[in-house]
Amino acid sequence: MAQKPNIPKGTRDFSPIEMAKRNYIFNTIREVYALYGFQQIETPAMETLQTLMGKYGEEGDKLLFKVLNSGDCLSKVSDEELAERNALHLASKMCEKGLRYDLTVPFARYVVMHRDELQLPFKRYQIQPVWRADRPQKGRYREFYQCDADVVGSDSLLNEVELMQIVDTVFSRFGIRVQIKINNRKILTGIAEVIGAADKIVDITVAIDKLDKIGIDNVNEELRQDGLSDAQIEKLQPIISLTGSNDEKLNTIAGVLAESETGLKGVEETRYILETLKTIGLNNEIQLDLTLARGLNYYTGAIFEVKALDVQIGSITGGGRYDNLTGIFGMQGLSGVGISFGADRIYDVLNTLDLYPKDSINATQLLFINFGEKETAYCLPLVTKARQAGIRTEMFPDAAKMKKQMNYANAKQIPFVVLAGENEMNEGKVTLKNMITGEQQMVSGDELVTIVKA
Repeated sequence: MAQKPNIPKGTRDFSPIEMAKRNYIFNTIREVYALYGFQQIETPAMETLQTLMGKYGEEGDKLLFKVLNSGDCLSKVSDEELAERNALHLASKMCEKGLRYDLTVPFARYVVMHRDELQLPFKRYQIQPVWRADRPQKGRYREFYQCDADVVGSDSLLNEVELMQIVDTVFSRFGIRVQIKINNRKILTGIAEVIGAADKIVDITVAIDKLDKIGIDNVNEELRQDGLSDAQIEKLQPIISLTGSNDEKLNTIAGVLAESETGLKGVEETRYILETLKTIGLNNEIQLDLTLARGLNYYTGAIFEVKALDVQIGSITGGGRYDNLTGIFGMQGLSGVGISFGADRIYDVLNTLDLYPKDSINATQLLFINFGEKETAYCLPLVTKARQAGIRTEMFPDAAKMKKQMNYANAKQIPFVVLAGENEMNEGKVTLKNMITGEQQMVSGDELVTIVKA
């Protein structure tokens, strides 16, 4: 007996209804991006490991899916190296490519490779899958889609403001209540400076970014293991547990960071973004969260994260400013800022809250019942007429029993069915049945189109 097929953990198949829901998400995000002047690009699923490694921090590097070289991937590996069983060393000999971990680093590579063709500032969006060798769990997958928007070639904080408007607009269209969290890596750098641990900024940000997941005690223990003294950890506590309004938090942290030029610069940038958004007005709350760190090493300024208020799930959108990302590819001085919508988590939130519009899920609107060759020939011009009017229409391909065809319509939740037999053909009309109400009426081709479209 053949073994039942399966798929890798952390990946999923999607049914037609699920794809309709996903396309609703992608199309909504795509429409909002276009409203703000962003243009779409695509990059390969695979990048060279030289492009990917070292861009996501040590933890990120461990989550990269590496692709074995074609042909004899062991040709460059000696017996001694095999015997040592050093996985990282073997991977460097056997793998030259990897699946992309996110869309931002490939975008930076794209900008450097195509710099002579780009009009700066360059506003791009990208909707493609990414892969991470993470432990699968609810809301966390090994293969998932990101929907990114980035602006490069502009230092203006108006870009950050605009991205927050995009986030607010997208979730307002979805009907999802969210909280937008904002912080600044310069503030975090300033905090590290004032507690006397400037050299530990990466360790501090990686640790406090886990606060929601593992709690303050475990964060403190991780900081202790990273080499921070008890006195430094103690100084950190009132900062990361700061409460109050955004203005109150900014005023307090500005006092704490009075001796840090970098930290005060972060406060100034954050204040500008929040004050500008006040004048525009958002539908969703934006909150300054000094524990927000976003562990990726390439962020240098404002950082963002979005949480759904009515569903327990991780971040559904994130991003930030990166002043030096293209520098790692030899292109210095090009600033960028971007956001990424986690489409798969948004999908789960919309499912949980049942927020999909009905017309985004229903595919076929109209089904013509097949009574035989003569009736089909009569119906086909009307099928074409309906499609030309923009109605999603099917003609059942076989002259099967009526019950089978009606079951097909019910299974696909098709709202209207057309029946055309001898009587209808003699009158030059068809019978239109509303599958929801059960109502039937004899109508002309024009009337059919009008009723279904309405």
